[in-house]
Amino acid sequence: MAPQPEWFEKDYYKILGVAESASQKEITSAYRKLARELHPDANPGDAAAEERFKDVSAAYDVVGDEGKRKEYDEVRRLGPIGAMGGAGFPGAGGAPGGGFSFNADDLGDLFGNLFNQGPGAGGRRRPRGAGPQRGADLETELTMDFRDAVAGITTTLHLTSDAACSTCSGTGSKPGSAPQVCSNCHGRGVVDENQGMFSFSRPCSVCGGKGVVVIDPCPTCSGTGIVRRPRDVKVRIPAGVSDNQTIKLKGRGGPGRNGGPPGDLFVKVNVAPDSVFGRSGDNLTLTVPVTFDEAALGTKLTVPTIEGDRVTLKLPAGTGSGKVFRIKGRGLDLGRKGRGDLLVTVEVAVPNRLSKEQRAAVEAFAAASTDSPRAHLGV
Repeated sequence: MAPQPEWFEKDYYKILGVAESASQKEITSAYRKLARELHPDANPGDAAAEERFKDVSAAYDVVGDEGKRKEYDEVRRLGPIGAMGGAGFPGAGGAPGGGFSFNADDLGDLFGNLFNQGPGAGGRRRPRGAGPQRGADLETELTMDFRDAVAGITTTLHLTSDAACSTCSGTGSKPGSAPQVCSNCHGRGVVDENQGMFSFSRPCSVCGGKGVVVIDPCPTCSGTGIVRRPRDVKVRIPAGVSDNQTIKLKGRGGPGRNGGPPGDLFVKVNVAPDSVFGRSGDNLTLTVPVTFDEAALGTKLTVPTIEGDRVTLKLPAGTGSGKVFRIKGRGLDLGRKGRGDLLVTVEVAVPNRLSKEQRAAVEAFAAASTDSPRAHLGV
């Protein structure tokens, strides 16, 4: 990708609030946090927040991509003039005294690269138009039931966001008409400014860099091709999704501009706790209360599973409170990886009140007990 003019003007790291040495993970985290704070849905009518949201999205589009980030860092390090002698730029060459040399053709190549100009007929550099622009990434949240998260479900997300206008199919023109090629830039989206041996280009002021002009605007979107409206997005939540996990829906974000692809939709999943089961990694957890006599004498317990059936667990005599038993293959369904386990924790229940008969029995047991469970403490 050729360096962009705005790379010399904007500090994308500063816009995202991260250090230049930040990892890709830190950059992504900072972007998502700012995107949530500045998103138009969270700041209706706030033009400043919307503009800041655009800057943050543009910054992440560059430094959030490892390849673009390397180019951006190199261009920022060299600067527009220093770049003349840097590696990767046409016309760079050694010169006596540690400098560099170039000719007029080299300069044309250099500034052609810096300002998005590509090769054209007769060896001249022809500027490219604004071209397709990828749509913005969007974020939303989904709260779901614990058991739905374990089993996986297909659900519908209700969003309010920018979308391609359904009246004009995103063209911006009234149905029955079509955008016309811009007569000022002849469809290129940019115009040239020749200054001696230098040739610069800038976005066409007539078409705004699109290369086409809407003559008869669509009454629904006023010629923009984009409308803000509620929309439903069907999403399949995979089995075993965890709390705070983010699912990426490719191509379900904001609409692209000038024929560009749509952005992505990131869904943060919030899983509500269950009254019976819990989760530990790929395993499900369950706490089962037992009476003192069951723990002391041993018994067979009937234990529920997440599927709704029951399994039998043999409790050996002398089982202590907090003992964990593992029931193989009754945890989370991991598909080809198999299944997790069900971890059953036994908890001895102590009654709040005792009948006369129960109290007499406990006192008799205490009188018959000669060993102290605290003997190892020396007390």
